[in-house]
Amino acid sequence: MDQDDFDTVRHMEISDLDPDATLPGITEGEIVVIRSTRRKKNISAYRQGGRIVVSIPARMSKADERAMVPEMVAKIRAQEAAITMSEEALAARIDELLSELAPEITLRPISVAWRAMRERWGSCTSVDRTIRISDRLKGAPEYALDYVLFHEAIHLQFFDHGAEFKAMLERFPKAELASAYLDGYEAAETALAAPEALKKLLQA
Repeated sequence: MDQDDFDTVRHMEISDLDPDATLPGITEGEIVVIRSTRRKKNISAYRQGGRIVVSIPARMSKADERAMVPEMVAKIRAQEAAITMSEEALAARIDELLSELAPEITLRPISVAWRAMRERWGSCTSVDRTIRISDRLKGAPEYALDYVLFHEAIHLQFFDHGAEFKAMLERFPKAELASAYLDGYEAAETALAAPEALKKLLQA
């Protein structure tokens, strides 16, 4: 992204939007609008660092921005929904993974849900057998999502990351590849989400 694109970068606020617009997650700073001096007519939207970034021409009016940004965000969400596994499918995949890789674990989650999680890839509450998966994994490679699902499913029986847990997790056939993907994603997220120029503008 060019330096010029950082001249006017900001998180969208609810007051910036059309009152009829519905944008779940906006209060969490999910939407970032960039007014680009290099962009003349076209508008683009994409995911970066867990946020939806909408790049618009610097000269676009506030009225047009209020109208167009929700439309672009809706398109991104629709694209993601089209390739995202349902929560029922996540539970079914956990059953498949445990049956194949850890048949001695007979417990199954009561529920598996997508959640907005930025610090963790997933979590498991063994008491009520609920599993939550970070929505950052929507659209991730299958092996990366499977790895996190298997990791959390093992916690149904092993509460900590002790020797037994680690030995079972090592059964996952692409553990190293999945770990590399997740580590790389987090490194890129840290580097791209708030470069120094962007940090200064967002703190202003």
